[in-house]
Amino acid sequence: MVWWGLNRGIGAASIMVVAALCVLLGSVTSGWAGVHDGGVGSCNICHAMHATDGMSPGGGGGALLDDGPASDICLSCHATDYGAVMAMDPLVPAPERGPGNFIFLLADNLNDGPSGISDPIPGDAAGHNVRAPGHGLATDGTYMNSPGGTYPATMLKCTSCHDPHGNTNYRMLRGRGTPQGAGAVFFYDAPSAKGLDVVLGSDESNATHVAYNNGMSLWCANCHFDYLDDHNQYVSNFDHPTDDALGTDQIQQYSIYNGTLDPAGGLFATSFLAAVPFEDAGNGVSTTSGPTASSRLMCLSCHRAHASSAPHAGRWDFNIETLGQDGVVSGSYPIANPYQDPGQDPLCWKCHAGGED
Repeated sequence: MVWWGLNRGIGAASIMVVAALCVLLGSVTSGWAGVHDGGVGSCNICHAMHATDGMSPGGGGGALLDDGPASDICLSCHATDYGAVMAMDPLVPAPERGPGNFIFLLADNLNDGPSGISDPIPGDAAGHNVRAPGHGLATDGTYMNSPGGTYPATMLKCTSCHDPHGNTNYRMLRGRGTPQGAGAVFFYDAPSAKGLDVVLGSDESNATHVAYNNGMSLWCANCHFDYLDDHNQYVSNFDHPTDDALGTDQIQQYSIYNGTLDPAGGLFATSFLAAVPFEDAGNGVSTTSGPTASSRLMCLSCHRAHASSAPHAGRWDFNIETLGQDGVVSGSYPIANPYQDPGQDPLCWKCHAGGED
């Protein structure tokens, strides 16, 4: 399924009002406490006081939501501002702050492999297809349920993962026991992490980035449980670990690898690569050092949480031989190359010397 452009959604006046209220109520230092914790005056940012057409609540979004489905409400503030998780053009994404950008779901082709022209991969393969018709986003056109799980694709929205009313978890992620309707319940706790400020945060770099501490792969398993290490036998053609301590060889390789042109010239103190993060309780947003014996591989070592300009929300395109090939065949946005060398090998080499296990 291909979606280009933005459908008629939230009106300009509504967006201005919502944005103004977000500025007034959202604390720069405390994130979105003023908007999302039920503070005075915050409810009407997302909810209408009364049914507007005498029959349906709000703008027809249910739960008295104003101007449409939940994800459209979220994106009215967070699309191009306050995290900038959905740009206006798939070829001109917002600066990266960690989770990736939903705009890539609107791309017409993501396949930069040899079959990129004859076998295009549509944008709905770029990541999580949250339903936000006012922003051109539709239910996944390929999967009925989450890959490796049972979460219904028709139910996926921003609030599937994030609690709009606020909690103390990282990015207000929903935790264990959260009912999702249609029998879906989260079985794993929200992960521990530290993120860049959604209002005044710096763009992602090797020195300023999301710090993943623990629990991310288990949390992803709330919807993708068959990809956990103990369940890999249920997913055909998938045998990469998803929640493992990094071995001695991987720790050494990560620390010395400095790109194809300098494969052993890196230093432990400066070897952290934001494009291939690892999980460690000691990580901070300004960590620059490489992994230790306590560091772990996780799902987000290779994938973005929202979407990317690569199939499967990859942090790099898994179908190409060198990063310089990204975007050439498909015409899609070329993902930033952390080493800038067009002959740079895929970033699997950051952990695997010579591409070996």
